[in-house]
Amino acid sequence: MDLHLLTELDELPAADWDRLLAAQDAPTPFMGARFLRELARRSAVPETGWTPCFALLRDGGELRAGCPLWLKAHSWGEFVFDQSWARAYAQHGLRYYPKAVVAVPFTPVPGSRLLAVDDAARRLLAQGLMAFAEQQGLSGVHLLFGSAADAQALAGLGWATREQPQFHWQHEAAWGSFDEFLAALRRDKRKKIQQERRRVHEAGVSVRVQVGQEIGAADWAFFERCYAATYAVRGNPPYLAEGFFAAALPDWVLLTAEQGGEPVAASLLAWDRQRQVAYGRHWGCVRDIPCLHFELCYYAPIAWCIANGVQRFEGGAQGEHKMARGLLPTPTRSQHWLRDARFADAVQQFSEEEQAAVAAYEEALAARSPFRSAPLR
Repeated sequence: MDLHLLTELDELPAADWDRLLAAQDAPTPFMGARFLRELARRSAVPETGWTPCFALLRDGGELRAGCPLWLKAHSWGEFVFDQSWARAYAQHGLRYYPKAVVAVPFTPVPGSRLLAVDDAARRLLAQGLMAFAEQQGLSGVHLLFGSAADAQALAGLGWATREQPQFHWQHEAAWGSFDEFLAALRRDKRKKIQQERRRVHEAGVSVRVQVGQEIGAADWAFFERCYAATYAVRGNPPYLAEGFFAAALPDWVLLTAEQGGEPVAASLLAWDRQRQVAYGRHWGCVRDIPCLHFELCYYAPIAWCIANGVQRFEGGAQGEHKMARGLLPTPTRSQHWLRDARFADAVQQFSEEEQAAVAAYEEALAARSPFRSAPLR
């Protein structure tokens, strides 16, 4: 088998790629050819520090494995933080960048990264990535938010593992309505949610939900205004370029908050219809209204998920406050291979120590469940 590298994603064999993705242990819409191509056309581009170099493993003309590979000049937009490693390299007169990253840019959603027809091809692909980093003199390769099959392929190859929790909501069979979901929560959590929703209602705010083709050009324009405003508060430009969302996926769910007949805020979910999973992605507002963030980013999405039979709602990166809204900690992993053996050993030791601290943190979180009894799994 031969390893091919693509720098132009217009050449990505979309049909073969998507068939391969569908056969993986944890496929998501964000790993689809359409989404990745739009990222490479508009946002994850060399000018922003993301150079596409997708790896394809072929046997003759057959695609046996592949992954989204980027050469990075920085660590922004990854949601796994290794800037301290870069500083350590610099202190020793070494260059940490460029590095290779197997990831979906700006998208901290766990799922399959090393797409392959079987475990043997997946491991060959991983070994090919390491060989490529050696040949190019890269500091290493980093696989972010990967799946169990990805981790298995990297076992024994010298990759360090880091874990961090995200917060996901799971639809229990007994919850036929939002009120039934609330009834499963502890009294203090239930009262807090009811109070927050009441404040939004008393402010005269209603939420309008649109799905897929129902979202028009004016709706997208307002959402993008809100999205940009979220970044502007921090003095940064938005990661994703204007026009990206409408082009990247067909199944978005747009929730727009309106007050006095005018839109004042919006949040966006991605919906995997086949697997009945929703992914909370972005939000923003043009008018500051107390508790509206919680309504648009958690309560209205959960109510929509219950009404539409969605089985899981992933709330995005970080955010311990999500637990009080019924989202429970779920471990996610990233894995890292550094070419310099000295730094590889140091990172391995660091990762083991970090994992012990993360495990203790996750145990403490588990003891603070917002539910009256443990949800079924």
